[in-house]
Amino acid sequence: MNRVDELLSGLDLSVAAKAEAFYMRVGHVRLTVRCPEPLRARLMDYFVETLSPEPGEITVHLLPGQELAQDIDWTEWQREPGKTGRKDAICDLQDGRLVRKIRSGVTFLQARDIAVALGPLQDNISTVINFVNTQVLSACLRQGWQLCHAAAATREGRTLAISGLSGGGKSTSILKMMDIDGMQFLSNDRILVQAGEPPRVLGIPKHPRINPGTILGNSRLHGLLSSQRRAELQQMPASELWALEEKHDLIVPRIYGPDRMCLSGPLTDFWVLNWSHDSSHPTRVAPISLADRRDLLGAIMKSPGPFHQHPDGHFEPSGATIDPAAYLKALKGARVSEVSGRIDFDLLAQEGRRLFDG
Repeated sequence: MNRVDELLSGLDLSVAAKAEAFYMRVGHVRLTVRCPEPLRARLMDYFVETLSPEPGEITVHLLPGQELAQDIDWTEWQREPGKTGRKDAICDLQDGRLVRKIRSGVTFLQARDIAVALGPLQDNISTVINFVNTQVLSACLRQGWQLCHAAAATREGRTLAISGLSGGGKSTSILKMMDIDGMQFLSNDRILVQAGEPPRVLGIPKHPRINPGTILGNSRLHGLLSSQRRAELQQMPASELWALEEKHDLIVPRIYGPDRMCLSGPLTDFWVLNWSHDSSHPTRVAPISLADRRDLLGAIMKSPGPFHQHPDGHFEPSGATIDPAAYLKALKGARVSEVSGRIDFDLLAQEGRRLFDG
């Protein structure tokens, strides 16, 4: 079994070390990122809302184009229930873990004080962004925060998180809330929650990646598509448009302007989307108890994934189960509601206005 230092000896870390580092701060977590241009400029542009003048205690090294010299015995990572396709492979070392993205070939070396990404990084910028964000996620998990699969927005001491099954409309819903005056974007897909009265929430700095249906339903976003593409999509049946996977990056400051992001706040409200296009019932937002609705809790809970290293040094095992009790404790004090009935984003936006203006 290989050790981290053996693998590092076959890599040229000076490529990253010689480059001018940039620093990030996400809540209480601080990062130092070292990588050459042009990747550095692209990442700084993406993470502009988190840039800090102070170096961080966590350092990420990015090595575009490099490969491991050793042959690695990879094991496929078991994905969460409902997820299909081969995504990640892992190889556990004596003092660390290797993770490889099966489709792209991007490889990561993760250990207690080491975070290295290598391979075709320039062609897989979203994967690199996720790796940087993973360092924030793991740091918080080691301090007892819980990872939730949710989008969130915040204003004046109130934060609304919205969860639901994949494709259920989290991004569309939270972007509808962004049309409320003074609303700030907190997260698109991942939040960390810490128990408290009320609970505290920290957003992972990931801008929305949205499908055409979300864009067509919000006039503010139409510029993300060419006029020709919009015309083509408008001819599609609603059911096909809803299912279409064609991701577009929405960089929040470019669309909504400066000061429209805030990555932390008090978690006051949590909505779980349990609606459908086929429902004959009107859209309804009703308070529920997560202790009595474990089916809805399942939509909130999120595995930390193969990169996570626990406080005692061991890595998250493949196929590990999630502890519901930890989530119930962390979310105690937040008002949780179920969104049921037929899908109606405009009505949900009205409910959001009442929530924040009430």
